[in-house]
Amino acid sequence: MNTNQNKSVEFEDLGVKEYQPAWDYQEQLMKNIIDTKIKNRDLPAEQHSTTSNHLLFVEHPHVYTLGKSGHEENMLAGIDKLKEIDATFVKVNRGGDITYHGYGQVVGYPILDLENFFTDIHLYMRNLEEVIIRTIAEYGIKGERSPGETGVWLDVGKPYARKMCAMGVKASRWVTLHGFALNVNTDMRYFEYIIPCGIKDKQVTSLKRELERELTPEEMEELKAKIRKHFAEVFQAELIYK
Repeated sequence: MNTNQNKSVEFEDLGVKEYQPAWDYQEQLMKNIIDTKIKNRDLPAEQHSTTSNHLLFVEHPHVYTLGKSGHEENMLAGIDKLKEIDATFVKVNRGGDITYHGYGQVVGYPILDLENFFTDIHLYMRNLEEVIIRTIAEYGIKGERSPGETGVWLDVGKPYARKMCAMGVKASRWVTLHGFALNVNTDMRYFEYIIPCGIKDKQVTSLKRELERELTPEEMEELKAKIRKHFAEVFQAELIYK
């Protein structure tokens, strides 16, 4: 356990960014943290450098990403269809199956050294879910956890159960990568070309669909502020704006 815990988290909104450069950036931040941890191993505790933590928000152009445990047959669109709908396909190193990222989504990537917080991946996932559950509650929407399935769901246990926020992470030396994707003003037609998260009998939804209205750009910024607020509360962290 890190005796020199750093609970501050640098926040950065990357705006609209292609998937691969955003992933490369995450990997670089992760490498910097791991390099610090490796250096610390050879030093006495009082000489240890603190490790940094980061939270990135981003909006990706249309892209389908397949996790390392995923099944390619859950991608229903071929190369020609992907071109037609202006989407790309990327295999990634997170857990989980296939998901979609696109405009009108809030994608959050926490790159945290969990030794600054707690060393428990299960708790980390539940905390990420809690951040979103608290956020959408502010819009009068009751988010829930679905047993055995990550993410945030509505009407769990009912035939019309649906997922509003997908999650998939990777961790190395207790440093996290990837994160969550909350559907806000998302064009839900893009989910028709995949079996989302490999789950055949469940639907996906968005804030727009549940509220029956699109969020304005100002409301989108308010939503991001709510996510940040709940992230800081749940993780007992202090967000620093880069």
